[in-house]
Amino acid sequence: MTCRASRLGRTSLAMPRLSPFAALLLLSLPACAGSTPPRREPAPAASPAYPGEATRVLSERDAARLRNNKGLTLQWIDWNTRGSAVVTPGPLWTLRGAQAQAGGKGRLFLDGVILEIGEGYFTFRGTIRISDTPDPGRKCEADKTWHFAVTQNRSYYRLREFEWCDYLTDYVDLYF
Repeated sequence: MTCRASRLGRTSLAMPRLSPFAALLLLSLPACAGSTPPRREPAPAASPAYPGEATRVLSERDAARLRNNKGLTLQWIDWNTRGSAVVTPGPLWTLRGAQAQAGGKGRLFLDGVILEIGEGYFTFRGTIRISDTPDPGRKCEADKTWHFAVTQNRSYYRLREFEWCDYLTDYVDLYF
């Protein structure tokens, strides 16, 4: 089968202006009738899916605190310059957050789902990763169920598993 590239002529209809990405996409379409474009797999979900699960909200006050949080910190990085945390409500709430050391390699990362929100606490299932802090080369990562709680009337939820990696006490705090 032989194919000839077609040439688009100018018409009296106004053609919309295309972004460079859209133009590239159009150019990549097959030029021959009857040819089939390659099959593309859908992009993976941004967060893990847990069919049929929903976050149990037992405290509306704490749910509002999480939705409107004021960031997170790991004491090895900085208590005064907070990282960001995004809580997305839904049937199963998600939490994604990060903090980066200014001028250094230290990092904190959280990604997962909130299983339960109660009076002064929440339960989180997902990944917490700490790297290059307090010492260069330190790597801590675990994917499990974690517990955060408010203690001593503080204005943040603190991770209750303190020595989960190499016996150092890591204070991970989510502020409200």
